[in-house]
Amino acid sequence: MAMDSAPINLTHHFLIAMPGLDDEAFAKSVIYMCEHSDRGALGLVINKPSDINLKNLFDKVALPLRRADLTESPVFQGGPVQTERGFVLHECMLAGSESVYASTMTIPGGLEMTTSRDVLEALSTGAGPRKVFVSLGYSSWGEGQLESEISENSWLTVEADLSLIFDTPVEQRYDQALLLLGLQSWMLSPEAGHA
Repeated sequence: MAMDSAPINLTHHFLIAMPGLDDEAFAKSVIYMCEHSDRGALGLVINKPSDINLKNLFDKVALPLRRADLTESPVFQGGPVQTERGFVLHECMLAGSESVYASTMTIPGGLEMTTSRDVLEALSTGAGPRKVFVSLGYSSWGEGQLESEISENSWLTVEADLSLIFDTPVEQRYDQALLLLGLQSWMLSPEAGHA
């Protein structure tokens, strides 16, 4: 007898790739989930830096970067979808009940994801959000796809800890995400098991 399980909502959670997930885009990745609904899911890989930093990115979009704290910050490979488009994950910058930036998704948990140039323009003047994470591209799943991958033991899930995104060195993010579950990578088998 099959039982329907309650729908899960992984918004503001991390997806942590299991060792058996050998897809190049997602192997050993940690993904911050910006949105998850019955229609699908969208997230940003937070531990795969690209070969450019924010200074390079701002040069490419013809803006100065007047935030010395950000010039050497890496631009991340957020996922395999729309890899030419920028996504800025940042702390909420609310004016009343609306974001101060256009094209912004407010994420429960204190973050926003903005895809419009105005957030970059704010940073170029030395203003803008204090904590930012910038990626090119994003990760997405169609209806039921993520749930299926989780049931196949491709991903572990845990509620997001924002310090992992903004304060943890990139090379430590995978192991630190596992520690949120009380796990270490040596404890995980690349083989999926089903009882």
